[in-house]
Amino acid sequence: MSEYSWPSDNGRFHAVGSAAAWLETVRSLPVGASIAGEVTGRQPFGAFLSPDGHPEAVGLARVDRMPRCMELPAVGQVVTGEVVWHAEHNHQVGVTLREWAEHEDLLPRFAERVGQVVTGRVTKIAPIGFFVRIADCVEGLVPATEPAADMATGVREGQDMSVRIVAVDLDRSRVVLAAEGVA
Repeated sequence: MSEYSWPSDNGRFHAVGSAAAWLETVRSLPVGASIAGEVTGRQPFGAFLSPDGHPEAVGLARVDRMPRCMELPAVGQVVTGEVVWHAEHNHQVGVTLREWAEHEDLLPRFAERVGQVVTGRVTKIAPIGFFVRIADCVEGLVPATEPAADMATGVREGQDMSVRIVAVDLDRSRVVLAAEGVA
């Protein structure tokens, strides 16, 4: 099975009953209601789910709020969330997944720490430099143009090292680091 699929590809969605049951779905799953269901399909824009107790309904968790270090849940995984909208034209219930909503974005904390030295672990070495994880779901790049990047020849994945936080671009979700030495 590919990474992406529609609910119908997995034999899980039958559009026949969704229109007839739409009013009852909206009544029983109002905006703000807690919801649980099984993921029935995945697309780059989000995950489809079959809400518990509403086999004719289609839930859609869009990725517009997914934390950058998380992935779409797998087909068959049970997820929980909150109803955030209804789309009558295609009989979909919009859902924000609890797993995504409760995951704190740590990047803004690092914007306040520009200039500080922190310890992290090298996660990837690339032609543009090397990446260092400085917190759960926060990685920065020591660019190849950085003078200390010359030491990249001696750097290996999994190695702990000290880095200085040079810049944090919240709009582009990027952290620029400078190597300070091996930890």
